Amino acid sequence: MRSTTLARNDPAQYDVLADQWWEASGGFAALHWLAASRAGHIPPAAPGSLLVDLACGGGLMAPHVARLGYRHLGVDLGEAGLRVARGHGVVPVRGSVLAVPLADGCADVVVAGEVLEHVEDDVAVLAECARLLKPGGTLVVDALADTRIGRFLMVTVAERLPGGPPPGIHDPALFVDRARLLAAAERLGLDLRLVGLRPSLRDAVAWRLGRREGVRMNPVRSTAVVFAGYGRKR
Repeated sequence: MRSTTLARNDPAQYDVLADQWWEASGGFAALHWLAASRAGHIPPAAPGSLLVDLACGGGLMAPHVARLGYRHLGVDLGEAGLRVARGHGVVPVRGSVLAVPLADGCADVVVAGEVLEHVEDDVAVLAECARLLKPGGTLVVDALADTRIGRFLMVTVAERLPGGPPPGIHDPALFVDRARLLAAAERLGLDLRLVGLRPSLRDAVAWRLGRREGVRMNPVRSTAVVFAGYGRKR
């Protein structure tokens, strides 16, 4: 649960919850589901390929990245999460997603999951993704949409559900304007398409009953609540 002394979207919440990163039924359960979903849109690595994982937290992408064959650099501001990520094989880099301390064109893949709705300038994060990617490199993002239904479902409803986000972890004022994101991607030389996501209801029931370890995120036509972005740098 969120400390009553912390404001919504305060990064210190991740330090408070650091021991839950790898609990499949803990406060970050849905992030495990999203990590598996992202991995399905990342091609297998060529020898020496690098994946940069922005806002990596406790490194939930690690088993997927290892299976695909990439070197895995995780960037985050939170020291507690980076310590957890290092224990799972991620090379930790402490830094802001708004000014990543890595060289231009260093990455074959950039993942920016569950971060765009946590920053004041999501377009600046997208610009960093474009800067880090090699031409032809793969970009995978996911975020929460700046819509009335998105704010209602992801804050008012989801914070009360098992597997939903910890209370207070999101500030709905920072949810992402999809049209602005796509326009910025075009300016930045990124071919980006958006797809809606929702958890499989059947899987969610089985997970709640202890019959599944995770829940599949299914693609849906509407991007008005949770959405992913898949693309390449031109």
